[in-house]
Amino acid sequence: MKQRAEPDAGVLYVVGTPIGHLGDLSPRARALLIAVDTIACEDTRHSGQLLSALGSQARRCSFHQHNTHTRIPQLLEELRDGRSVAVISDAGLPGISDPGEELVRAAREANHGVICIPGPCAATTALVSSGLPSGRFCFEGFLPSKGRERKERLESLAVEQRTTVLYEAPHRLLKLLEELAEHCGGERPLQVGRELTKRHEEQVGPSVKAALEHFAQHAPQGEFTLVLGGATAREVPQYSDERCLEELRELIKRGLKASEAARELAPASGRSRRELYALLHEAEKQAD
Repeated sequence: MKQRAEPDAGVLYVVGTPIGHLGDLSPRARALLIAVDTIACEDTRHSGQLLSALGSQARRCSFHQHNTHTRIPQLLEELRDGRSVAVISDAGLPGISDPGEELVRAAREANHGVICIPGPCAATTALVSSGLPSGRFCFEGFLPSKGRERKERLESLAVEQRTTVLYEAPHRLLKLLEELAEHCGGERPLQVGRELTKRHEEQVGPSVKAALEHFAQHAPQGEFTLVLGGATAREVPQYSDERCLEELRELIKRGLKASEAARELAPASGRSRRELYALLHEAEKQAD
């Protein structure tokens, strides 16, 4: 089958690069990175090693979470001028837990073409090698570092019945495993992928408890992708209408708004936030 010529003028290319093993760079990605006009890199020094090895002479510019405000307009101007632009991250597919998402959205809004050159992704690599169900799964990436939002995410994970993929840094891994043990239970299925596709690749599991014991004895090093098995139906008891109303009213007494109370109670109750809010609204109507 005849393929389209690449790169095309005024098109943004989202290019997947290796997450560890350089042999995972596709021939199509290699050719594109050599021929494109401009490459936006998360770290020009890090990506520069790969690009120099390829012999790419493209203009390089930094593009990361701290300079998106100024860099995106510049890159859009290049696209308007008919230049081809590629965006790459330090490893993997840009746009997943990555500022490439903002650039793609801005390019779409400005009616520029966007084409993805598929490549490695830590989330899917860990998922398919975990042995956990992949028919339905969700991606959480990095959890909020602290506070109420982190607590709410952990409570949601406790009752989430789909397989969930998370990222974590080595210095925070033990804390996350301890929190998963507290909220999800030590026997919840879990596979922790370390240094995926690299020389010291490792898979640690098969449960939260086993992973916690392992990394308590072996200091976490490298990059981690966690695949958490879903909660079983029996682990998600559903509160009765009466209990839900009682707890919702108690939360409102403590100063929460109705919508906030519904969101707070949803994970533990086995009911959706929308369902709880409607239940409370209907009860108030009947009381009137």
